[in-house]
Parts: sequence; structure tokens; C-alpha cells
Amino acid sequence: MNNHVTVLEIDANAVLHNLTYFKQKLAPKTKVLAVVKAFGYGSEAVEIAKIVENTVDYFAVAYCGEGVQLREAGIKTPILVLHPQIQNIPEIVKNRLEPNLYNFQIFDTFLKYADEAPLMNYPIHLKFNTGLNRLGFWHTDVPNILAGLKTSNNVKVVSLFSHLAASEDLREQEFTVNQINNFAYIVKQMYEHMGYEPMIHILNTSGVVNYPNAQFDMVRVGIGLYGFGNDEKETVNLKNTHTLKSIISQINIIQPGETVGYNRAFVASKVTKSATIPIGHADGISRKLGNKEGFVIINNQTAPIIGNVCMDMIMVDVTTIDCRVTDEVVLFNHQQQVEYIAHKCETIPYEVLTGLSQRIKRVVKR
Repeated sequence: MNNHVTVLEIDANAVLHNLTYFKQKLAPKTKVLAVVKAFGYGSEAVEIAKIVENTVDYFAVAYCGEGVQLREAGIKTPILVLHPQIQNIPEIVKNRLEPNLYNFQIFDTFLKYADEAPLMNYPIHLKFNTGLNRLGFWHTDVPNILAGLKTSNNVKVVSLFSHLAASEDLREQEFTVNQINNFAYIVKQMYEHMGYEPMIHILNTSGVVNYPNAQFDMVRVGIGLYGFGNDEKETVNLKNTHTLKSIISQINIIQPGETVGYNRAFVASKVTKSATIPIGHADGISRKLGNKEGFVIINNQTAPIIGNVCMDMIMVDVTTIDCRVTDEVVLFNHQQQVEYIAHKCETIPYEVLTGLSQRIKRVVKR
């Protein structure tokens, strides 16, 4: 059992609100794929999936094991594995997961496996690289892909897709539009020779906001589901889904000249009351938040982090706060606070959320 007193609360109603917000931007026939990789962006993938499973058409995970976890929890919705590995193919098939085939090594291996099993119209997805230069076939690979597909009656292409590199940055609009156009050209080539038309999708959260004309058959909502629109005007319409809480473990009175924490990073210039909180960099609280760069909220007042962030603890200045041991401590309960943490750590909200340790207990609020 996870008996860590620090808790990440997940607001189910907020998740549903955010999903509805993005669905309202879509054409009636546009399908929705909910991205629940990386423990549901640091929350809890199974719980997120259960919250939205009746209102989405697909789920996506990064790796096979994440999909297996959903299946073992009873999730029956189709699951796209975005970055499958060759050694995981048997497990993927066993759990009826749908692999993204992104190069000829995994494409050829999977088709051979499908033929030898044999499988029957097993669902696969094909990813094309249109400018992100991460995963995906090139447009020049189309003839060889078509030739490979013609050799097998044991797979069925469910979707063709690509990924935008800078959909949130309107300064890169020309590049993004070129990506969308290049993808449309690839799809046209595939459609002309396949004999059927798989679903197509390219938009992520920011793409839904900024490029509504490229919805195609389906869109993928990731960070938006968790309350972030990658744009201040969009985020304000979304609800916070993550609240990180802990408690005060101990209160100390620090005399002038005494120090707090490793390397004596904080030196008291006056009598200071400090509170120790059971959460640290092993839980995802960056060391960059130490020495008054970060803060917590205790009894509706801010308390700066003093000294260096420890592995399992932080210390905060509560000199002016009326508090006692076991009082609640809020690390964040609003998107703006997560964005502040991200800014101080020179990163993005994605990393703040996904960096939260799995030893932190997750609790769903409905």
C-alpha cells in the first residue's frame, strides 16, 4: 500500500469539463483520442481512462506496458501504442493493443508475425514524418509500404497519422501548414492504392485550437485533458485537474545565525519558524525551487521554501503563519501555480506533472 502522506488529487469533473471544452471545437463526426501515456501525464492513467472512456473513441499510450495496464484494469476502448518495440509484439497482440508502425524494421517484423500467427485483419497504424523528425516513415517510403501491405492479408491499417512540431507557436504557422499539406499529400498517395481509406489524424491539443480545418477524422487531446491549452487564453477556459497536497511534519524555531538544510544554504538573520514537509526532489520537487525560488500554501498563506530541497523533504518559512504539525500544505492547486513552477525550473508544465513520483498517493475526487 502507498502510505505516503503526500497526495495528488485528481478532479474527475475537471477532466470531463476539459474534454468537453475541446469536443465543442470539433465537427460532429470528428473522433477523439485521449492521450493517457506517462501515467496520464503524471496523474493516474487507469483512473483517467475510466473517467473518459464513455466519451472518447481511442486511447493512446507511449509503450506496450502502459496499454497492458489499461487492459488489465478492464478498459475495452481501442488503444494505440505510439512507440512500440519489436520485442513487445507478442504482448501487444495478446492484449489487443494497436501498434504504430513507424519504420520498416518494426513494419516488416509485425507483418511477418501476423502472417505466421496467423492474425486476422489485425489493426495497425502507420505514422509519417512530416517535419518533427522523430518517428515515422518518409513520403518516399509510400511505394514500399504499399508493396508490403499487399503481401499480407492479416493486418488492416486503421489510421494514418503524423505529429505537428510547433502547433502551439503561431510564429511557426507556415511550417505547420506545410506539415499538414505534406501529410494530406501522403494520405492521397496511400488512398489511391490501398483500396480502402483508413482514418487520418494529425492534430494534438494545440492543433485543435489553432488549426481547426485540419481535424480530418480524429484529433488527439493530451495536455489539454489535464487543464493546459498551451496558451493563456485557452488555459483560462480549462479547469485545474491536479492538486498536490502534503502536511507539516515538524516545526522548528531557528535562532539568528543558525542554518537550515544541506550545505547550510539558509542562514537565519532573525528568529525564524520553519516547517518541514515530507516531499522532496525524489517526489518531483526540483532543487531549483529551493532558496525561496518556490513556495507552498499553508492556511491560505504563502510560505517560501528555504534552504536546498532535500530528497524527501523541504523546509519552508512559516514565521508569520499560524500553523501546527499535521496542518495541510498545498504545493499547487491551480494551473498558474504549475506554470510558475515550470518557469522557475526553466521547463514546461508537461515536465512538472509527469515528474511527480509514483510514490505519491493518487486520489480521484468525483
